[in-house]
Amino acid sequence: MKKTIFTIACSLACICGMHGQPKGFFNNPVIGGDVADPSIIRIGETYYATGTSSEWAPFYPVFTSTDLVNWKQTGHIFNKQPEWTLSSFWAPELFYHNNKVYAYYTARNLNGISYIGVATSDNPTEEFTDHGVLVEFGKEAIDAFVFYDNGELYISWKAYGLDNRPIELLCSKLSADGLHLEGEIFTLLRDDERIGMEGQCHFKKGDYYYIVYSTNSCCGPQSDYQVAVARAKSLKGPYEKYEGNPTLHGGGDIQSCGHGTMTTTPDGRMFYLCHAYLTDGNFYAGRQPVLQEMIIGDDDWVHFKTGETAQIQQPVPFAGTEQKQAAIFKDTFKDKKLKAEWSWNYPYANVCTKTGNGKLTLSGLMKENNKNGSALCLRSIKKDYEFETQIINHNNSLKGLTLYGDDKTLVAFGCKDDKLLIKEIIDGKENIVGEISIPVSSPYLKIEVNEGTQCSFLWSKDGKKWNLVDGITPKRDYSKQVRWDRVARPGLIHCGVQEQPAEFSYFSYY
Repeated sequence: MKKTIFTIACSLACICGMHGQPKGFFNNPVIGGDVADPSIIRIGETYYATGTSSEWAPFYPVFTSTDLVNWKQTGHIFNKQPEWTLSSFWAPELFYHNNKVYAYYTARNLNGISYIGVATSDNPTEEFTDHGVLVEFGKEAIDAFVFYDNGELYISWKAYGLDNRPIELLCSKLSADGLHLEGEIFTLLRDDERIGMEGQCHFKKGDYYYIVYSTNSCCGPQSDYQVAVARAKSLKGPYEKYEGNPTLHGGGDIQSCGHGTMTTTPDGRMFYLCHAYLTDGNFYAGRQPVLQEMIIGDDDWVHFKTGETAQIQQPVPFAGTEQKQAAIFKDTFKDKKLKAEWSWNYPYANVCTKTGNGKLTLSGLMKENNKNGSALCLRSIKKDYEFETQIINHNNSLKGLTLYGDDKTLVAFGCKDDKLLIKEIIDGKENIVGEISIPVSSPYLKIEVNEGTQCSFLWSKDGKKWNLVDGITPKRDYSKQVRWDRVARPGLIHCGVQEQPAEFSYFSYY
């Protein structure tokens, strides 16, 4: 069965081409940019998805779609950080129950231990109400998944990942309202080899309970994530692992893939949304959500319709669907509310923004020993892009554009007093690599990015004729900005005191 599916997938790729988009097909990723550990649900004929936001606020972006291919961000699960949390907002899991939407999410508590919280909303596009910690277990409890069995609710999670013992997927019954654990915690599956076991989802089909889970390394340049499956005749097992695992893995244009959940179409077909790193310069867009159709084969095991090697090109789930090209992002700051796509570096700064009437004011209060600014950024969705702005005020703060990894690894290109400068911070060490006198009172700035990390710096008097900054090499490499669980983001930055903010007239990413 496995070999047959793979052969069909290869034939499709040869006929259609890996990068083209003939009628009836779409290209992964379906959601652009760094949105790891995606979760997906369907309510009626509308699909909702969310994913990891890590060290960026607001927390857990929310997207909607009616065709599984074209998605729009509507907001976030939380605009305000839950009181019990410190950082590391990972792996939210959506669940629809009793006309409410639940989000079971992982975050570090105030002592730095990762546990699972729960929040609810009447509408997945509106902000959720937090109900606090649900699962406090050992040194780490992460990657929640909630499901029904015989009319009762259960939650599973990954445990013992930080202990010198086998990793396990544990499970407990939930209260009818989904807000409390009930009964004894029991083991579903053990990882005796410690090759990884996480990001699980469950479903029952025919005679079997299936667990689709991820193994190997999730994150970073050496990531080799892959998807495995186990099955049992009862919820509590015993589970057998498929001898042909992995059932989905990287290859070709996809480096690695995993940690996803499954949704169904109204006619019962199954689609698995997981994250994947792409290869080459596309790696620097991060772990992006990809969609693959999932089936049960004649052997009663889970397979993927286009083969065990994850494919960029896939048949559209619904006839007549056409994938829209990613729109150019431009914010002219006319609205009094920030657009949903913006995110900021909450662990390092209490970011302050005011927008409206064609102007954004950006500043912030630094946290702890951070001296490296308040960053307002976007998720990058491609390897080659440009982003630009105009600075419209003058003071002693450094203000302008940034490619931002974290407070110890970033580049800032902007104005300070009467100078235009480029400041790099690599592994906490600051270096001014370029500086010229500002030739105009309200300069336009642009950074061109190639292959995800190769940056060129340009300025303009009028936003039409652009000049490279004198005295530096045409391109500088910022591949070291990758954090273990995330990638650098392009955006705006303010480095200075709150009383001397940055002011911008627009921002474009294209």
